[in-house]
Amino acid sequence: MQPALESPNPRPAPVGFGEALRFWLKLGFISFGGPAGQIALLHTELVERRRWLSEQRFLHALNYCMLLPGPEAQQLATYIGWLMHRTRGGLVAGALFVLPSLAILVALSWVYLAWGQLPLVAGVFYGLKPAVTALVVHAAHRIGTRALKNAWLWGIAAAAFVAIFALDAPFPLIVLGAAAIGHFGGRRAPQVFAPGGGHGAAKQGWGPALIDDDTPTPPHALFTRARLTRVLVIGLGLWLAAMAGLVLAFGLQGALTQMGWFFTQAALLTFGGAYAVLPYVYQGAVEQHHWLSGAQMMDGLALGETTPGPLIMVVAFVGFVGGWTKQLFGPDALFQAGAAAAGVVTFFTFLPSFVFILAGGPLIESTHGNLRFTAPLTAITAAVVGVILNLALFFVWHVLWPQGFGGRFDGVSALIAIGAGVALFRFKLGVMPLLALCAVVGLGVKTLGLSV
Repeated sequence: MQPALESPNPRPAPVGFGEALRFWLKLGFISFGGPAGQIALLHTELVERRRWLSEQRFLHALNYCMLLPGPEAQQLATYIGWLMHRTRGGLVAGALFVLPSLAILVALSWVYLAWGQLPLVAGVFYGLKPAVTALVVHAAHRIGTRALKNAWLWGIAAAAFVAIFALDAPFPLIVLGAAAIGHFGGRRAPQVFAPGGGHGAAKQGWGPALIDDDTPTPPHALFTRARLTRVLVIGLGLWLAAMAGLVLAFGLQGALTQMGWFFTQAALLTFGGAYAVLPYVYQGAVEQHHWLSGAQMMDGLALGETTPGPLIMVVAFVGFVGGWTKQLFGPDALFQAGAAAAGVVTFFTFLPSFVFILAGGPLIESTHGNLRFTAPLTAITAAVVGVILNLALFFVWHVLWPQGFGGRFDGVSALIAIGAGVALFRFKLGVMPLLALCAVVGLGVKTLGLSV
């Protein structure tokens, strides 16, 4: 047997829990750029720079997270933390990916509601709204070019758009319909729903990793039915305990109870990332429960784009505004009501993600997916493109005709949106520079009183 060639880079030393904790805390404050940017950051830090795990192990974990509902970057961090340091590692990695963003969003939401009518704040949001509209259009294009690989998938996207735009079909129904099409279509026409390519060949220039391609699965990551049962029982128990506490404190129809139930459903339907679930959140939070207005929803998305952490953290803004406007604890405790609602919403949104990783991780470490599993997701992703396009049209309508189609057309917002679109599509400008530039433009427009 030929001896293995010695790498110029030695295998990294074992990583202690304290060192990993410090990294996950730092990551929580620098994870800007949405899921694509966050996954790229994780790859750069953990595969290329620190070599905590190999390219193939990283992609294996990523493939599983991409198949799950929920924020894939946060789930990927949870998976890697769990693989390295058992359950406590997964809990710390996943929680620290979210908590800094929650604290920042609570503070920004308070500023928005308390001082949002000030010219400075209003000017910033005037520039951010067209930028967010361009970002949603760009997201539809980006996901569409990756997901719609043939005419059948284009047809599913078109049908989803018609269903939500013309028929006002609920988002869960669209997801279930697309999953059924993928399930049966994968059997009859597997080539239509087969995954298109991979993530690229693994690069070999970084040297051996702490968890390498041939590293045996650690004992805690081996699948056992007892461990699976224990995780599911604990996860369900936490959900039941939290929900029971809300029911006892506020009743079944209480706003916090309704938020907990609604965002549990949202957490199980976020296939395709945050942009995909926003239409569902809009239908429930704005139209059904009236926790906030459509314009406030757009402002919340703008805030979510400017903070670290998963974009789905916009739900914390929804909760804060809902708790504040409903005056849950009385008119003298508006901040406390908003912060409590944001915390409740965040808990129920992310609890399923931890359960998915801690319960399913051991199974994924020992098995690989197959077409019967991936075909429904392929169809759901195609439907998501049509849903996001509908969301983009909704934003265009509210930005360019803020008083409705019978009102004045906002030409300045249109110019900002077009400029933001050119910056994204033509010059590949990053999200943070784009938002900063549009905020400055909006502030200048409001300061000078310009209009078109």
